[in-house]
Amino acid sequence: MREHTLLNEIYRPKDLSTYVGNKSLKESIAKQLLNNDIQNYLFYGPAGTGKTTLAKIIVNNLDCDHLYINASDERGIETIREKVSGFASVMSFKPIKVIILDEADFLTIQAQASLRNIIETFSRTTRFILTCNFVERIIDPLQSRCQTFKIIPPTKKEVAVHLASICDKESISYDLPAIGKVVNKFYPDLRKMLNTIQASNINNHLTIDDSLLVSASYLSALLNELKKTKPSIKEIRQIIQDSNVDDFEELFRFLFDNAEAYLPNREGTVAILVNEHQYKANFRIDKEINMISLLQQIINIKIK
Repeated sequence: MREHTLLNEIYRPKDLSTYVGNKSLKESIAKQLLNNDIQNYLFYGPAGTGKTTLAKIIVNNLDCDHLYINASDERGIETIREKVSGFASVMSFKPIKVIILDEADFLTIQAQASLRNIIETFSRTTRFILTCNFVERIIDPLQSRCQTFKIIPPTKKEVAVHLASICDKESISYDLPAIGKVVNKFYPDLRKMLNTIQASNINNHLTIDDSLLVSASYLSALLNELKKTKPSIKEIRQIIQDSNVDDFEELFRFLFDNAEAYLPNREGTVAILVNEHQYKANFRIDKEINMISLLQQIINIKIK
């Protein structure tokens, strides 16, 4: 076991043959790679499902110069005008240049508008690959200049087989229920699954500490409270605090998946609220306050 290297990095796919899932998309990309050219791409989908990995596989299998920018760190128009435009305008001895803008939904509206113009200006020499979690945060003129694909996560069964294979390669003994716990907890985020397996490797045996996997009991208690005619935000806060919840991604998904149970016929409204607060969570220091704000809005709708 390579203790100081993340399993997520060790087993990051290096080519399309080792990239799990999205068969039709892989076939389309493979055909374009044969000609050493690609379209502009926009990949979207949940965190940890392989969007960035796919973008890197593409550039690693092209004869190109490439630039990688994480837009969550560099989201302003200056990045587009200076780094992106600068790279696109410099002469290259390679057939094409490719710019990866990871987490592009963090880009400001002004930055996205500027990027649209740059894509048009350098369309003969430069290709762009954008990734994002929330495609609705990408302006329409930018989407229209890219082939847009939703990255579909592999099935839970495929993920479990993949994790078991990695454990075998790392000489980590395991039982299938332990793998199942990790998959059920973190699906579809493969990155979190691998990090959990690495943290749970004790003397080359996968030992899942149930405290690492937030108990479903708190979700059940939360749902029971939300089902009440007049749910109490005080009780809900107490449930969350008592359970030491520090990863709210699961709770966002739970609220969306169970909307019909606590707010019948308003699932669409819940989806909009969850989406807004999930996006805001990327910018808020106190994620608990953001979650409580969402839950209070749900309660307000319920008691009207």
